[in-house]
Formats: sequence, C-alpha cells, structure tokens
Amino acid sequence: MKNRWLIAASAVGIHISIGSVYAWSNFTNPLIEQFGWSTSQVQLTFSLAILFLGLSAAFLGHFVEKYGPRKAGLFAAICFGIGVMGAGVAVSAGSLPLLYIFYGVLGGIGLGVGYIAPVSTLVKWFPDRRGLATGLAIMGFGFAAAISSPIMEALITSVGLQNTFYILGASYFIIMILSSLYLEKPEEGWLPAGYDAKLKSGKVEPKTDLAQLTANEAVKTKRFYYLWLMLFINVTCGIAILSAAKPLAIESIGMTTIQAAALVGVLGLFNGAGRLGWASISDYLGRPHTYTTFFAIQIILFALLPFTTNALFFQIMLAVIYTCYGGGFACIPAYIGDIFGTKQLGAIHGYILTAWSAAGIAGPMFAAWMKDTTGSYESSLLFFAGLFAVALIISILIQVDIKRVRANQKEITAKGMQPVKNL
Repeated sequence: MKNRWLIAASAVGIHISIGSVYAWSNFTNPLIEQFGWSTSQVQLTFSLAILFLGLSAAFLGHFVEKYGPRKAGLFAAICFGIGVMGAGVAVSAGSLPLLYIFYGVLGGIGLGVGYIAPVSTLVKWFPDRRGLATGLAIMGFGFAAAISSPIMEALITSVGLQNTFYILGASYFIIMILSSLYLEKPEEGWLPAGYDAKLKSGKVEPKTDLAQLTANEAVKTKRFYYLWLMLFINVTCGIAILSAAKPLAIESIGMTTIQAAALVGVLGLFNGAGRLGWASISDYLGRPHTYTTFFAIQIILFALLPFTTNALFFQIMLAVIYTCYGGGFACIPAYIGDIFGTKQLGAIHGYILTAWSAAGIAGPMFAAWMKDTTGSYESSLLFFAGLFAVALIISILIQVDIKRVRANQKEITAKGMQPVKNL
C-alpha cells in the first residue's frame, strides 16, 4: 500500500511545475525586446494557455477517470514538457505562431490535465481530511510563480531566452514524470489506518457524500450550476484585483512603482497560503459555510477598498482578498466530492473549471474597461462587491438544496424504499 502523504507530495510536484505558467510575465519584456512583438501579442500566449487549461480540463476529465491518475499525469507531463521546450524552438525560429501552438495550446492542455489528475486522486486518499489534501496540491500551484520567477530571471540572464525554455521544459518534464509514476487510486473501500476504529468508537462522525453521480448526471443538477457560478464570481473578482493590484496601490495610497511591485509579490504568498489555510478550515467548518464566509468577507472588503487611504489597512484587506481567491480554488474539489461523490470527481472538476477560463477573460477585461471609462478602478470594485452579494445568495441556495436532498434521503430510508439517484 502506497503512502498517502507521498501521493500528496507527488501532487504538489505536478502542481508546482504547471503553476509556473503564472510566472509568464518574466518572458514578456525579453520577447518584446528580442523580436519587437507587441505586449498584447506576447500576452496572448498566456491567455491561450489558460483557455486551453479550462477546455482540456473539461473535455479530458473523462480521460482522467478512464485511465487513472498515473497515465493522465504522464500525458500531462509530455504535453507541458514539450510545450515549454517547444517555446524554445519558437524562439529559435522567431515564430509567434509556433509560440502559441507550443506554449499556449500544447502547454495549456498539459496544464488542464495536470491540474485535475492528482486532485481527484487525493480526495480518495484523504476521506478524513479532503480539504487539507486538495489544499496541499493547489497550494503548490499558487506558490509556483514565487518559486519559478527568480529561477527564470537567473536563467534568462545567464543562458538566454531560448535555452531557458529548454532547461525549464526538461526540468518540468522530469519532475512531472517522477511524480506521476507514484500516483495511484486507493483500493475500493480503503480507509486510513485507525480511521475505521475511530468511526466505530464514535470519536469521529462518518462523512457521507450527498450522492455518487457521474459527470453527465451531475450537470443535470442545480447544485452543479450553483458551484460553477460561485467559482466564476470568486475568480472573476479575484483575478481582476490581481491584474489591477499594482496600479490600484499607486493610485489609492500613493505607493511608488517599486513599493507596489514588492506588494504584489508579497500578496502572491497570501494567495498560496490561503489555498492551504482555507481548505484546512473547510474540513471543520464545512465547505458550504466556508464559501458563505468567503463571500461575506469580500462584500465588505471590496466595498471598503475604494475609500481606504490608510496604507496598512489597504494592504491587510488585499491580503485577505488574496487568501479568499486562492481558497476558492482549493476548496472546490472537496466540495464536488461532498455533493457529487468521488465516482467521476475528475471529470466533474474539469467541467467546473470552465468557470476559471471564462473568469480569466471577464475579470481583467471588465476592470480595464471600467478604468478606461471612469478613469479609476474604484467603480469596478463596488461592482464586484455587488457580484459577491449575488454569490452569497447562491451559497445559501446551494445549502438549501443540499438540505432538501438530505431530507428526501431520510424520508426514503424511513419508508424502507429503494434509494434513488439524487438529481
């Protein structure tokens, strides 16, 4: 029997590799300087990678469930490794289309499959601490940029842009291959050592999933669309504040460009820490109450941010927002397991992640449009506070729906009737 903590470490290895996509900005200026491409042309590479992350997660989720985490992880390693190394070929040829194909499309496919494959497996290895397990892996994705950025900068300076892509691609390929080879689903009915005894003694309460649905069954429920909308709103507002944090700090509290850049770097740590912290808290608070807490906190913070001139308060508020943004990603796989079961968790997770792709386009574009229209980011922050109010209502509606299904289950059990799937 494999060690579940080493399974978790393998998941972190994959996520730290693919999460380096968030350090893409390190390549922006060198590519512009070397080839004379525009900023928008270079940034489209990153946008394509995120787009194909969502698309591949959605369309290849069934592939992950059918072939298991090891083969899915190896497939992700091949796509992402070749995608990054292929970016070196694109640089060598001076070809922007090749950069889009290798890093944007092929790398993006590796991102999507690599993101969902280890997470769905971790949920099955940690029935007692789902939030902690998924938080560990997704924390790796959040911290990856902080780890990768200085390495990328050092490599670009010492060996050049082309060789940097070759070295990084080969390194990611090796790390992801080794990590994937250890991934494996636990046997049916497996429980952690001592957990069964604790259940029988009553020391811990058994955690029963609301239902065991396939991905195609899950998308027919209201709960699926509630989850999709909650993630979409959390990511839309969060990614908008991420994209505008630096100019916002300069405009609102008068930070210098250097101070604002340093603040953005520090806030990235809160993004990663929030993934582990909130996911761990959700094991005790419960996923439904955790999301309600996210939204209640952010309604207040987004409404106050435009009127905050105190530098310390401003930074604290942004730090909390960043933790909620990261926590939303980390808690969603465990939430999916709670209400849809682990039968096809990877495929359902893939479908839900299309909210990330949509939000990745909507959030920054809306914030930029508001800035161009009104001359500041303040109006967009108030609008996002309103969106969080909508998300808060949705988080309550899903709790009502879950209680309804639970009540129906108890009624069916009491009457001795045959259980039915809870659609």
